[in-house]
Amino acid sequence: MEFQFFGTGSGTPSKTRNVSGLALRSRASSHWALVDCGEGTQHQILRTRWSLHDLRAVFITHLHGDHCYGLPGLLVSAGMLNRTGHLYVVGPAPLRTYLQGVMDTTELGLPFPIEFVDVALLDGAELLPDFHVRPTTLSHRIPSFAYSFTERTVERKLDSARLEAAGVAPGEAWGRLQRGEDVRLADGRVLRALEFLLPPRKARKIIVAGDNDRPELLLDEAREADVLVHEATYTDEVLRKVGPGPQHSSARMTASAAAAAGLPNLVLTHFSPRYQDEGALTIQAIEDEARSYYDGKLFLARDFDRYVLDRQGKLAIEG
Repeated sequence: MEFQFFGTGSGTPSKTRNVSGLALRSRASSHWALVDCGEGTQHQILRTRWSLHDLRAVFITHLHGDHCYGLPGLLVSAGMLNRTGHLYVVGPAPLRTYLQGVMDTTELGLPFPIEFVDVALLDGAELLPDFHVRPTTLSHRIPSFAYSFTERTVERKLDSARLEAAGVAPGEAWGRLQRGEDVRLADGRVLRALEFLLPPRKARKIIVAGDNDRPELLLDEAREADVLVHEATYTDEVLRKVGPGPQHSSARMTASAAAAAGLPNLVLTHFSPRYQDEGALTIQAIEDEARSYYDGKLFLARDFDRYVLDRQGKLAIEG
């Protein structure tokens, strides 16, 4: 599994960070999903290898502009690139009204079909060939959600020792058993595939959360996850000055929840423009605060960072 950030800032873009957008896919597939589409996302995509022709679904976490204002422009560009494939657009119910309003007032017609899916009806819907997708309700000023992406299919390895003990030499029979097919041997014996496949590994799971001032709402969902991507808009000190009105999380809040869930990998994002790489208030302050409460593998996302989650659940940044 892999995912890449198109934007890691909150509210407004800065010189180094665009607003929210993230691509995710199985490495075995060319199809991908986009989670949030802040203004400028399509420009960021142009600097990567992701193709709008292969985009299968867009998941909007909530309807604040830094998470959805880029969607109409992205759809227009996809159409002008002669995309014809069906596209799912998932989000809170008012997303349909927003998109329809833009399309009506700008006389926008698209050469490909869009199917809107209300996030409230998402659980159980089969939109992606490689993932089951499950929403979790969060706490924000407007309805906001997290999306959990769990592998749909997990490969199983052959029990080679058992096959050898049964006198079955490597060859065509092994390949058929690996594919889940039962095999009849020349001596009349029937090998049942399920009897010669080792137990499957754990299905990998990544959670991508929208804005949320109660990270503990994800505790149950995160206990079986490999990765949580969650906002850490402020440090505690700045959050106290800002006050509770914006309903965002501090690094401490997110890190504490991740620690309580026993989460192995935490990726922080959605940083306030107050935090820069240099100056009086730096992004290092967010990292230092998070590390005080979380001892798992911690990452602070940057635009265009591309992460790969291997089959053993190890997360790493790749160039």
